[in-house]
Amino acid sequence: MRPSLAYRLLAVLALWLLALAPTRACDLCGCFMGITPYDNQSSLSLMHRYRAFNGYQELGQQHRFFPTGARPFFPGSLQRDTGYKHDHDGSPTDYEVFRVVELRAKYFLAQRLELNAFVPYAMNTSYASGQELTLSGLGDVTVFAGYHVLRAIETAGVQSRLILGGGAKLPTGDYQRRNPLGRRYPTLTQPGTGTTDAFLYLNYIGSFHNLGLSLNTSYRRATRNRFAESTAPSTSTFANLFYRLPLKGNWQLYPSAQFFYEKTKGEMFEGHLTGEHAMNNALLGPGLDIYYKNLSLNASAQLPVYTARTDHPASAGRLVMAVGYSFKQTKYLIKGGNSIVL
Repeated sequence: MRPSLAYRLLAVLALWLLALAPTRACDLCGCFMGITPYDNQSSLSLMHRYRAFNGYQELGQQHRFFPTGARPFFPGSLQRDTGYKHDHDGSPTDYEVFRVVELRAKYFLAQRLELNAFVPYAMNTSYASGQELTLSGLGDVTVFAGYHVLRAIETAGVQSRLILGGGAKLPTGDYQRRNPLGRRYPTLTQPGTGTTDAFLYLNYIGSFHNLGLSLNTSYRRATRNRFAESTAPSTSTFANLFYRLPLKGNWQLYPSAQFFYEKTKGEMFEGHLTGEHAMNNALLGPGLDIYYKNLSLNASAQLPVYTARTDHPASAGRLVMAVGYSFKQTKYLIKGGNSIVL
C-alpha cells in the first residue's frame, strides 16, 4: 500500500489498538481459557501479507524472497505504469509481488458461533521485460461464519477445538482499471477480481500442556466476472505446530513451525480452463506469536519446499505480520442481548 488516505486511517487504527488499556486474561489451572490466549474471544487486528513470485524454473533460474527492486511493504507510488506489457519472456529480473494490508474483525454472537470480516487494501506489482506495473486499492472483502462443533478448552492439560464454517469473498475491489490507451490491465494485478467466491473450511486446534497444533483446510469456488473470467476451484491447507512459553508479567511467547500448501489449476475463461497462473506450492517456515494481556503481535515467514513447474515466475515465499487486540468477552449477544464486556 502507498501512504494514501486509506492507509493512514488503517495506521491510525493500529496505533489506537496499541493504546487501548488491556485487561488481565482469565486463567484456569494455569492455562488460558483457550488453546492460545483469547482464541475464543472477539477481536480486531491489522495484518500485512507479502507474497513474491520470481525465477523461471524451466530455465533453471533461482527465486529470491525479495527480488531486486521489489518492496515488501509499500510500493514506490500509488499507481505506476512504465509501458508495462504482460509478457513473461524468461527474463531473470521478472517478478510478481502481492501485498495486502487487511483489517480483520471477529465477533462471537454465541459461545460457539463466530462471525468474521476481512477488509483488504491490495498493492500489486508486476515487473516484466524491464517494465513495471503497480496497482493499489480496496480489495475484495471476505465475510464468513464458523461454528465450534467441539469446544473442550476448560480442561487442564489436553484441550481441543473443532470449527466448521463457510463464507464468501465479495467483488468489492476494482478489477477494470485500464492504461491510458484504454487497454485493461492484467487480471491478477487488479486490486479486485470481480468474482464472488464461496468457500468452506475446517479448523482444528489442539494442545497437550504447552505443545499445540492448528490445522486449517479450505475449498473455494468462484463465479465469473463481467469479462467471463474466473479461477478454477482451489484448495489450501495451513498447519501450525507451536509451543507455549509463559513469561513473567503477563507475557507469553508462541514459537512455531508453519506449513502452507495451495493448489489450483489456474485461470478460466468462459468456463474453460486456460491454465494461466496454475499453482501447486508448498511452503514451510518459522513463526512467532507474542501475547501481552489482551494485545498480540504475530510474525511468520514461509519459504518454498515444493513448487510445481510452470511457465510463470515461481513461488518465492510468503511473509505475514499482524497486531491485534482481543476483548475479554464473557457474555454474548445471542443470549439475553448481552455483548462484549471490557
